[in-house]
Amino acid sequence: MGQLLVRGLDDRLIRCLKERAARHGRSVEAEHRAILAAALGSPAETFAERAARLRARLPPSLLNSTDLIREDRDRDYTYYPDEP
Repeated sequence: MGQLLVRGLDDRLIRCLKERAARHGRSVEAEHRAILAAALGSPAETFAERAARLRARLPPSLLNSTDLIREDRDRDYTYYPDEP
């Protein structure tokens, strides 16, 4: 596992981070990890896993893509070159 050292942080930022860690019941270091993971996403999550997670947040769709494609194919797209 790698390490990350951040220097030159504002005292107010450090105080806020400590308060946030205390609210969540974890160490400042664990809070660092949680913030970075939330901001950058989990590298272990694949595209399919993320898509499934996002899809689960949406209500089920009543649309059937097969019907939409068929409807579009059946539409009359007559081309009239002389019309503007």
